[in-house]
Amino acid sequence: MITFLVCTVLLIVAYFTYGKFVERFFGASSKIETPVKRLADGVDYHELKPWRIFVIQFLNIAGLGPIFGAIMGAAYGPMAYVWIVLGCIFMGATHDYFSGMLSVRNDGMSLPDIVGKYLGSGVRKFMTIFTGFLLLAVGVSFVNGPAELLASLTQMSMTPWLYIIFAYYLLATLLPIDKIIGKIYPFMGAALIFMALSVGGYLLYGGFSGELRLTELNVDNIRNLHANPAENILFPMLFIVISCGAISGFHATQSPMMARCMTDEKYGRPIFYGAMICEGIVAMIWATAAMTYFGGPEGLNEAAAAGNTPAVIVDKICNTWLGRFGAIIAIIGVVVCPITSGDTAFRSMRLIIADALRYDQKPIRNRLFVSIPIFVLAYFCNSMDFSTIWKYVGIGNQTLAVVTLWTASAYLASQGKAHWMMSIPATFLTIVCATYYLIAPYKVGGFAVAPEIGYPLGIIIGLSFLFFFLWRSRKMLRV
Repeated sequence: MITFLVCTVLLIVAYFTYGKFVERFFGASSKIETPVKRLADGVDYHELKPWRIFVIQFLNIAGLGPIFGAIMGAAYGPMAYVWIVLGCIFMGATHDYFSGMLSVRNDGMSLPDIVGKYLGSGVRKFMTIFTGFLLLAVGVSFVNGPAELLASLTQMSMTPWLYIIFAYYLLATLLPIDKIIGKIYPFMGAALIFMALSVGGYLLYGGFSGELRLTELNVDNIRNLHANPAENILFPMLFIVISCGAISGFHATQSPMMARCMTDEKYGRPIFYGAMICEGIVAMIWATAAMTYFGGPEGLNEAAAAGNTPAVIVDKICNTWLGRFGAIIAIIGVVVCPITSGDTAFRSMRLIIADALRYDQKPIRNRLFVSIPIFVLAYFCNSMDFSTIWKYVGIGNQTLAVVTLWTASAYLASQGKAHWMMSIPATFLTIVCATYYLIAPYKVGGFAVAPEIGYPLGIIIGLSFLFFFLWRSRKMLRV
């Protein structure tokens, strides 16, 4: 109970302290005209109210990530709390803030173009392809999951639901951002927040009343408690499994959409840093709920081994703890939430391709020209066995975050500012990803080498990136 309360309070306090420091260090100013003031087109550059942008950003980056990822991460034990809190405050929230504000400062640029400006055109080309693949993977995966669940709930064939979801995604990708996303997201956001607060409230009630026994972080469980620790290595696996809620590269693809709708730079902290803090709180709630419901990480591992997927676990928790309304909340969580990430994944993919081609998106025919091939490819991928590709999405997501962190570091260096706020997280996550690629088991897509070799090599690779960055930064400042 104490661990849950302390971690939640730390996240909230960080928004008002470290978040304000990040904002001041970046130099956000209401005097600087935002892109929508100069480039309004009524489609993607469209003024929205700050609270509406916050809700859209929160749903864009959240979806099922901080729920399912936190549940799977909780299988490692209370060490998940440490990663969620420290990762969210010092890495994820700053990552989201800088990716959003750099877009604001650069006419609403998409992520690959921002990366290209600060890291070079070669990296930009790579990022365009890499980001496109990641967004396609997310979009397609978030067609199958909701369609399969809806088919099960309605006793209908899965095919009609696939067409319905695809149709919605196409409309959300094509139409001006205020027509569908801007209108229905507040309701979906309210549902997700209500879901998290209800579960969180029950945890507090159960903890104070003695009905529930929440897992505490202590000296004895600062270790890997996963049922299969040989294949699910605490470092780096935990840092890949829990991305949403700690740090997620996918967020950097979503922030530019909201950067094109902001009317004042002062809204950057609540929209970008604040939305990520909220996601961290959601992840904290669900990691705690999963361990508590099954009597600790050991029980959670046993439940997972017995076939309880994250979706099943969410359903059980909601129905048991929240009664009659639990089923409705569970349906909203496992159906609506992925849809709100899938639609913006496709929309973001359209913007990235259009930006790469320098193709004006105001005319509807131009949007169709970019979108139709995307959805043809998505439909083709949907008919394939996508599970193999999805295995690489987790590490791909964190690799994308690494590039974004180094981009923010390069920006600070170019401004003559101390870059350590971003370069230290960038170095750490580089080590995480390099270590994963080196020692991850074959079944999750890694090139396996012995840990005694992989760990030192991972550290060497991360530090090499840092030294190269320092060398380039000094060279750039001399020029």
